[in-house]
Formats: sequence, structure tokens, C-alpha cells
Amino acid sequence: MKQEITRFAPSPTGHLHLGGARTALFSWLFAQKNKGKFLLRFEDTDKDRSKKEYEESIISSLTWLGIKPDEDPVFQSKNIELHRKMALSLLESGKAYSCDCSPEQLNQMREKQLAQKMQPRYDGLNRDKNLPHKDGNVIRFKMPIQGKTSFEDKILGTISVDNKELDDLVILRSDGSPTYHFCNVIDDEFQNVTHIIRGEDHLPNTPKQIQIVNALGYEGFEYVHLPLVLGEDRKRLSKRHAATDLMSYRQEGYLPEALLNMLAKLGWSNTTEDIFDLEKLVEIFEVQDIQKAGAVFDIERLNFVNQAHIANMKI
Repeated sequence: MKQEITRFAPSPTGHLHLGGARTALFSWLFAQKNKGKFLLRFEDTDKDRSKKEYEESIISSLTWLGIKPDEDPVFQSKNIELHRKMALSLLESGKAYSCDCSPEQLNQMREKQLAQKMQPRYDGLNRDKNLPHKDGNVIRFKMPIQGKTSFEDKILGTISVDNKELDDLVILRSDGSPTYHFCNVIDDEFQNVTHIIRGEDHLPNTPKQIQIVNALGYEGFEYVHLPLVLGEDRKRLSKRHAATDLMSYRQEGYLPEALLNMLAKLGWSNTTEDIFDLEKLVEIFEVQDIQKAGAVFDIERLNFVNQAHIANMKI
């Protein structure tokens, strides 16, 4: 039987935020529950914004919570030659094509579509021209234009999208660097990931990535899209609601056990208890108990949970 493997794949462009911490927690819990592996991968291909201090901060925050990967962290930037090789292989096989559209052409395309109240996307101008690939061109993935892309999400159920709605996305930029959607699929395959657990905001990416999976001949992955973390006004959690950076709570003296309890109860329910430890959480966690609706972060409840853990320490 294939070992179940999850991963947490943050970009080291900032400190770990509450939503990311919850994604890491649920990925780690799933792996623990199924006697699998939990991996950490830094998606660091954004050279301008990726910083060593954020890598260290993310690892420190996860360790503080008690979440430890089963292998040393890996870095997406170390795999760039493989990404390029795979992009060129799709170009050779006719599953991708070279595109020389200028930024001005793309802007005109976008403005025309917006004026016609259409969703902006690449209109396929170079799709069937078989342009020779040269420096300065991008490589675009040739999305199917017939049929649907469907998959079964372990929380949301069956998701289906018309292929005609999917864009011929760029997989290799004009400077030869690969794009997120493409790297993500290759790295998950490279690391033998079986289950992709991530926020619901990634849901629009999944049909595109499934088509890349199919084109590369990969077996594919199971998907779990977590409900978003919301503020009390039921809008996506931001700094206007509360601190979103996990380091802030650590510096303010909150206990990691309290943050873990709070994060676990954001969108998951298999207990009426508010106070439990990590061992108990692994015992009772089941992915099917994750709810579909967005989860509200309540600072007052965090304060209550934190005080309860402090009281338990004194007993």
C-alpha cells in the first residue's frame, strides 16, 4: 500500500500567518493519523521577495507549535533545471507552444475582453502557429478546449470546470524561469506527495494543475481544500481584524498549546472540548470532519483557551 504523504509549501516572503499555520497543522495531522509523512517545501522562486529570515521564521514557528517535518526542508529553486526540462518536453510533444506576444499585445487583449465583459485570458493567438522557440519567448501550456476537468475534493465533493474556461497559462517565462503552477505539480510528483491539503483560495488553480498532471503522465493527487479563515465580519481574515502573523502571538506570550487548539477548531469539529493536547488531536482527527464553510477567528476564544492552558500548568 502506498504511503500517504502530505506537504506544506509556503513561500518565504513573510512570517507564518494563521491560515498557513492551520494548513500546516491539518497536513501534519493527516500524515500522523495515517502513519504517513509530512514534508516542508519552500517555494522560493520569487528571488526578489524570498528571504532567509522568513525561512528561519517559518521553521521556528512550526517547531514552536510542535509541527516537525519528517525530512529536511527542500527548496523549489534547487529543482529549476528539472522544471525547464519538463517544460521543453511538453513543447516538443505539442502539449505546449512558444509565444512571442509582447506586453502591449497582452494588455490590448485584456482591455478588449474587459470592455466586452469577458474574463481576461490569453486568446490563443499563437496556439496553432508552431512558432520556433527562441530567447524572449514564453512557453504556454496548451489547455484542452473541449470537455470538463473534474475531481473529487475530500471536503467539497465533486468539482467540475469547463475546459474552455481554462487559460493557456505560461509555464516558462521569457527569462527561462518556471511559473508557480508548473513547478508545484512537478515538485509534488518529485516528492511522492499523495494528498495536497491547502486553502480554498487555491481551488481555481486545481483544474489547471490537473491538466498539467495529465500532460506529464503523472498518476495525480488527492485534494483537500480547507475553508478560509475569516474575521468576525465573515470577510477573509486580515490585519484589520487581528494580527495574522503567528510570531505576534508568540511574542505576546500566548502558549503554543492554545494556538494549536484554536487553529484546530477553525473549520474542524469532532469534539465539544476546547482544551486538548497534540496527542489527543492526532487521535480524534479525521479529514471528513472538516467543514465546508469559512471558519471565524475569535480572539476572545483564544484568550479563554490560553487562560485555561495557563491554569492547567499550575495544577
